[in-house]
Order: sequence, then C-alpha cells, then structure tokens
Amino acid sequence: MAVSKSQKTEILSSLVEKIKKAKSIGFATTTGFTVEEFAKLRKNLREVNANYTIAKKTLIKKAVKEVLDIDLDLSALPGQIGFVCSNEDAVAGLGKVNDMVKEMKDAEKIVWALSIFEWEVKNLEETKQIAGMPSRDTLLGRLVGSMQSPLSGLARFFDAAAKDLEEKSKEKVADLKWTTEVKTEEKKEEVK
Repeated sequence: MAVSKSQKTEILSSLVEKIKKAKSIGFATTTGFTVEEFAKLRKNLREVNANYTIAKKTLIKKAVKEVLDIDLDLSALPGQIGFVCSNEDAVAGLGKVNDMVKEMKDAEKIVWALSIFEWEVKNLEETKQIAGMPSRDTLLGRLVGSMQSPLSGLARFFDAAAKDLEEKSKEKVADLKWTTEVKTEEKKEEVK
C-alpha cells in the first residue's frame, strides 16, 4: 500500500520526536517477527521507558539526519529496520532488545545492525557489547549491595556482642573477661 506524502510527513515528525527524546538508539533488522513477539518486545521496553519502532529505511535515515546530523547507510541491511530508543537509561532499552536477540538467536528473527550511543555511530560488535552491559539500575543495585555488606557484618557483630552480654548478665563490654587458651603443647614449645 502506497503511503501519501502527508502520511510520510507525519511519520517523519513522529520519528524525529522519538529520536530527540532518546539517549541511545539501536538499529536491528527484523525478519518474520510475529505480532505476539512485537507485543512482548514492546511490553518489555515500556518497563524501562523505551520504545521500538519499525519504519522505512529512508524515513529513518532522514529523521536521524535531521536530529543528529548523522548520515546512516541502511540500504545494505536486509529486511525491515526497527530501532529502539532508550529514553531514560541509555543501556536499558538496548538490553531488553538484546534479551530478545539472544532468545531468537537460532531463528534470527531480530538481529543487531548498528547503534548510536553517546552521539556516535557504533558498529555491530560495539552495539552487541553495549547492549550486553547491565543497566544503570542494576549497577546501582550492585553498588548498594556492596556498600551494605560491611554494614551488615558490623550489625551482626553488635548483635552477637549484645547476646553475649545478655548471656553473661553484664552491662558493658568492658565487664566481660577475655580469656585466651593456649594449648599445652604450644606452652611446652615456648619453654624449650
């Protein structure tokens, strides 16, 4: 079905708006993707404030040129071209698509092509590396976990000390007697 000039203008303006909001853009070729698979992908992307759009290669190229002043050559890529725009976390949207790419690796229904990350065009290998990185939220969770580890150890120590005081009916740690037992063999070695 032919698309009128006014429809192309509307599509182009929609693509421009999506690209303006994006912190990163990943391009993938899609072949034989079902409606259910697209629905699943789009649902996963909504969780991280990202979106996936399929459009004609010429319109995508024009939109990228208008917003980022980057010339993309999408003509050599087979199949339909879709792009994911990550709006909050530059990696999260790419990661969600990467999960789908891994899931459908054997069928090759969706395959990475290239990306625009930090306003630079990245090739296929760089795109795969970026998409495989953990998201900002995951990294923050790991940081908080590693910061809590020493604190939780200290809390366990204080809890054990409090129980020890309670068992021995003491009020202060200074009231506890600290004993060190040395084995008799060690004492004999010291004497010799």
